[in-house]
Amino acid sequence: MKRRLIAVAAALPFLLGACGTDKAPVSSPPPSVTNVSQIDAAGATFNDTDVMFLQMLIDNQEQGQEMARIAAKRAGRADVVQLAEAVQVTQADEIKLMKGWLTEWGKPTTLDERVSLHADHGGMPSTGEEEIASLKTVKKAQFETAFLNLFLAHQHNAVEFAQLELDKGGNELTKSFAERVKQSRTDQVQQMLKLLAG
Repeated sequence: MKRRLIAVAAALPFLLGACGTDKAPVSSPPPSVTNVSQIDAAGATFNDTDVMFLQMLIDNQEQGQEMARIAAKRAGRADVVQLAEAVQVTQADEIKLMKGWLTEWGKPTTLDERVSLHADHGGMPSTGEEEIASLKTVKKAQFETAFLNLFLAHQHNAVEFAQLELDKGGNELTKSFAERVKQSRTDQVQQMLKLLAG
């Protein structure tokens, strides 16, 4: 598993640049969402992609919260602990926002089952529960490497979810939120690649 995760980490800069390149760019940027705590109603106009994006990202972030909690307790490096703690704060606010929008639309806030995004052209599946559980038992000396490899692949999944929403979503605030997620998770992936290299 370690060899596979390192291969994913090495490929991510290329995947981030290539995913969605066959899609036309959004003609006009949606309204900006910069502070999720200041956003309330999403509005009545939405489509199935908006719903799927929010449901998938909630599931992704709830897994991310679990990984970040483990890292905050087990990591020995201060920079990794700081990353984990920042993720917990940011994603807690985002989960609250997304669940609020889905409830507003009368839609479930959970997935019936996890789905693989872009499976038709090699997209990565959701992070497995056994992979997350392995973070609790991996040797302390290997923890940072194991966590960063797993979490950067996990955050890349969020980038793909966001790109799907930008390509096919119908709700303008949700698309704006997706752009924010895409940018922040891409930045996190780059940060984690640097942490792995250091």
